[in-house]
Amino acid sequence: MKFSVITVTYNSGDKLKNTIENVLEQTFDDYEILIKDGGSTDGSIDSIPTDEKIRLYSQKDKGIYDAMNEAVKLAKGDYVCFMNCGDSFFDKDVLANTNKVIDSEPNRKIYYGDAFFCLTGEVISQPKEITESICYRHMPNHQSCFFERSMWDEKGFDLNYKIRADYDFFLRQYFQNDVRPKYLGITVASYEGGGFSETKANRKRDKEEHREIVVKYMGEKRANHYRRIMRLTLQPLRTWIAQKSIFAGLYNSVKKAIYR
Repeated sequence: MKFSVITVTYNSGDKLKNTIENVLEQTFDDYEILIKDGGSTDGSIDSIPTDEKIRLYSQKDKGIYDAMNEAVKLAKGDYVCFMNCGDSFFDKDVLANTNKVIDSEPNRKIYYGDAFFCLTGEVISQPKEITESICYRHMPNHQSCFFERSMWDEKGFDLNYKIRADYDFFLRQYFQNDVRPKYLGITVASYEGGGFSETKANRKRDKEEHREIVVKYMGEKRANHYRRIMRLTLQPLRTWIAQKSIFAGLYNSVKKAIYR
């Protein structure tokens, strides 16, 4: 099997049903949908469509990243994609187009694309090549990434990180395992925003985990170098602009031109 689309859920309401129905619209047929439920009590599991492609695994877990790790252990696909409840594939041909790129350039381990940010109505463009500088700034949304399942054979998401375990995983592959992700050249996901890492209560921890992770993989000196660059280029202001609908279109147009 080529793809496992993984959705982890806990009392997600109609968002779970909407996400699963979206995935089922894909034109490419060689995939499964693996739902990892943490013990929902809101009836959301009962609303899941009936389809032979869907597998449900319901058991208590230790949080989002633990649930994702457990789901990968059950996945049958060569590549996994984590689609959060409320998010969706951008169009019906995402898996078909991704499959073409993987077949034309195999063994890149991670394949990533752009994401449509629903809060601003704009596509967030990604660079054609992931560099050390890009790694410091961010990783592509995990909803817009396809990961080779075998990478979890060594180690999955580090549960010591509550906010940035996916970021740690991405940098571990890049710096320790010499993985060079491949840009797909398509918009992969529609991203709802407002997730766990973006809540006000978690912003402080998010920054702390980012600091710890970049120092771990880049060292103190290089991490400080990129931090200074971010300050000089007014990164907080640019982030604020990118998240405001009135400015997001122009900002992303400039960003796209730079990346291309």
